[in-house]
Amino acid sequence: MTILFYSLLSIFIVSLASLIGVVFIGIKIGKLKTILIYMVSLSAGALFGDAFIHLLPELIKEGKFTFLSPFYIISGILLFFILEKVVHWRHCHMPITKQHVHPFAYMNLFGDALHNFIDGMIITASYIVSIPVGFATTLAVFFHEIPQEIGDFGVMLHAGFSMKRALLMNFLVALTAILGGLVAFWLNGITKGIEVFLIPLTIGGFIYVAGSDLIPELHKETEVRISFWQIITFIAGVLIMLLLKVFG
Repeated sequence: MTILFYSLLSIFIVSLASLIGVVFIGIKIGKLKTILIYMVSLSAGALFGDAFIHLLPELIKEGKFTFLSPFYIISGILLFFILEKVVHWRHCHMPITKQHVHPFAYMNLFGDALHNFIDGMIITASYIVSIPVGFATTLAVFFHEIPQEIGDFGVMLHAGFSMKRALLMNFLVALTAILGGLVAFWLNGITKGIEVFLIPLTIGGFIYVAGSDLIPELHKETEVRISFWQIITFIAGVLIMLLLKVFG
């Protein structure tokens, strides 16, 4: 029950990121782009850091890294690749990038719901491994959610949603993560050792999102000063995960 409590509390806190779009409504496009690009680089560092500093070492430490684990990691990469292909789902990290073509608003919501469901399973699986690993994964997911939720909010406003409706829809879709968390907890109750599969899957997913979605977004900015601060915030994301490991 402790695992369930921490999981649902963490998932709910992460879901609150869906309301963050309203904070940036009055900000000019140029300034918003600068803020988002640094959030994207921080998120990339945090996802890589969580995958390689927390999740993978914990699997090895607990003796749960088996000969199948590399295939589960590859399956995580493949799963996220297929989701993007089938659902036309592309993480909307930079809603004001001209080259970025948005899918229809409802398709975007459907893809986001599926993504949040998986996030819920990921967070719960991490808490099953240990409380510190669960906390670190929650933080990594939260950093990732902020630019994505701002993007989703922008897509809905562009599609004609009112601000109130866009916020409501974004929040309701975010709550599908709770369902994912409950499913992971239920599966763990009937099949012990579910983390042996879900954690490598999570590692693969984090590697795919950070490497395929986030870093290419960062390469669109070529100005030296901004690129320098991208590197700094990327390192900061990794260091946050490292500090959590050291003091966790």
